[in-house]
Amino acid sequence: MLKDITGLSREQIELPGANRLSSVFDHYAARFPRLQELSASIVVARNQQFSPRDAEIADGDEVAFLPPVSGGSGRYTHEVSEPEGHFFALTREPIDSAALSRRLLQGHDGAVVAFDGVVRDNTKGRRTRYLDYECYEAMAIEVMARIGREIAAAHAVSRVGMIHRLGRLEIGESSVVVIVTSPHRRAAFDAALEAINRLKKTVPIWKKEYFEDGEVWVEGEWDSSLARQ
Repeated sequence: MLKDITGLSREQIELPGANRLSSVFDHYAARFPRLQELSASIVVARNQQFSPRDAEIADGDEVAFLPPVSGGSGRYTHEVSEPEGHFFALTREPIDSAALSRRLLQGHDGAVVAFDGVVRDNTKGRRTRYLDYECYEAMAIEVMARIGREIAAAHAVSRVGMIHRLGRLEIGESSVVVIVTSPHRRAAFDAALEAINRLKKTVPIWKKEYFEDGEVWVEGEWDSSLARQ
């Protein structure tokens, strides 16, 4: 959404005298007034970490403005494989959920719970042709991994895996897969539900929906704790 407004996906600038993130936002809001109108729903990151706008900045910092979330070479553009066996990845190829289950499952596990989010053919009565996902990849994979580690620590589960698809997706294709393995089913169900709910509201991934009569970026919402920063 912000890229459409500004015509930019990234830019290197010098702001003499600027010492806070708010100064960077104000610079772009002056150039593109529409950003000021959206200010309340935009979250800011500094060096790939969510940050309040009054945070100080230094020479060489990377600053990102992120609109509300909706979700390389080889199979994965980015991936994180944890020593405990958790696995997180972004891909532009079809997601193989069965392969991810096999990767995570261990002999002591008695349950595998999988959430598979797929592209449907309509939204509120409008016929959907296809979806297109974009994301802030370097930050998205780190946030996914952090969510997974926190969920694994909070629930009696063995392993957590998440893969999100990027690019164009056709009707019926998987956009996101979350898999949890555990000795017992209740913990696996609870962990999988929390994982997808948190992913949808905290990972910087955006969805554009293409209809027979137009197209639109899907507006979601940030987790309330992020929106207050």
